Amino acid sequence: MLKTLVKVNTSNQLPDSTSVVIIGGGIVGICAALTLAERGVPVVVLEKGHIAAEQSSRNLGWIRKTSRHAEDVPLAQAADKIWSNLSERVDAPVGYRQAGIMFLGDTDEQMAIHEKWLDSVAGLDLDSTLLSKAELDKLVPGGNGSWKGAVYTPSDGRGEPTLATSAIANAAIKYGATIVQQCAVRTLSMQAGKVSGVITELGEIRCDQVLLAGGAWSRRFLGNLGVQLPTLPVIASVLRTKPIKGPTEIAVGGSDFSFRKHQDGGFIIMQRGKVDAPLTLDHLKIGLQFKDQLRFGKDALNISFGKEFFEDLSTPRSWTANKRSPFESIRVREPRINHGLLDDAMRNTINAWPIFKDAELEESWAGLIDVTPDSMPVIDRVQDIPGLTVATGFSGHGFGTGPAAGQLAADIVMNDSPLVDPAPYRFNRF
Repeated sequence: MLKTLVKVNTSNQLPDSTSVVIIGGGIVGICAALTLAERGVPVVVLEKGHIAAEQSSRNLGWIRKTSRHAEDVPLAQAADKIWSNLSERVDAPVGYRQAGIMFLGDTDEQMAIHEKWLDSVAGLDLDSTLLSKAELDKLVPGGNGSWKGAVYTPSDGRGEPTLATSAIANAAIKYGATIVQQCAVRTLSMQAGKVSGVITELGEIRCDQVLLAGGAWSRRFLGNLGVQLPTLPVIASVLRTKPIKGPTEIAVGGSDFSFRKHQDGGFIIMQRGKVDAPLTLDHLKIGLQFKDQLRFGKDALNISFGKEFFEDLSTPRSWTANKRSPFESIRVREPRINHGLLDDAMRNTINAWPIFKDAELEESWAGLIDVTPDSMPVIDRVQDIPGLTVATGFSGHGFGTGPAAGQLAADIVMNDSPLVDPAPYRFNRF
């Protein structure tokens, strides 16, 4: 677990009943809980480990619209509005700063891709623009690269993953939500063909609706119910430097590095051109659904076969309500850090902006990202299980859109008017 993650103190007493149970204490589930609690809806969040201990605290903290699918931009725009006053709403810092995000273009081909994306979002009222190399150098001085230019969105921003979800959780508790940590949900209770509750390792809670926001664990939970969700795992390794003088407040993504300023004055850096993709049984079972991603992104995948395959193989895929579930065996997933990729990231960053040559390591970590075939999440009711809604598969974008995604999920659960059109996130598109 990240040493800087702010812990949340909870009562951890399991109530007998509630209106809505949320499975998963990441940013999406916690934002849904805050939304429901503010509306006066009784809600219980059940987290098998600790609040925000997995990907919700292990991401880069980018809050971006740049290079998102056009149909995903309205959710990102809604998230911008929520982030802008979130600290005031929860009465605690979340580290939000609207400082802009920039993606570099090394070649004419990359610039053409950026231009094509701009054309695709032309009607969505974004402030994104293409920059020349001279304009890029003015905004982010001291660069050493031969870039052709960049795409830049000034209204993009960043938050602090080790602060945000914990702050939102404390606010949800203040508004009446119950959060129980160290409590894994094993399965659902059903009555008359619909959800009537959840069965946990500590007992049963009766409820009217369940929201599954379990991140990379959602596929396994649904699989035990006979519902197939196509997600595959990738692992990103990330580092944070000690405070240094950096080139900009703008977050910058290159082809083989990225950096953004941390609130303490250091920088969060990763090798943007590579993520680890250790093979699992799921790659063999559903890998063909990802053939388009593999065709266009295979160079970014560090595919390997080893220990992770056998660890996954030994993790149960089916169990009964009275048996120990996988979620009780692995409270917090700790992927192995790829220090070679971090060395690459640091070297590439220094080559691009020599000012980073004196940076010292403060912290490093790895996080597991659940990716869907189209890199878009699922936020929808499960038609085969009345009373069950899912919000998962965020493909590395969950932190940035989390406040809006949680609100949209809460809207769907309660049959309220949705924050944005949920059609792009329907389950049956697969």
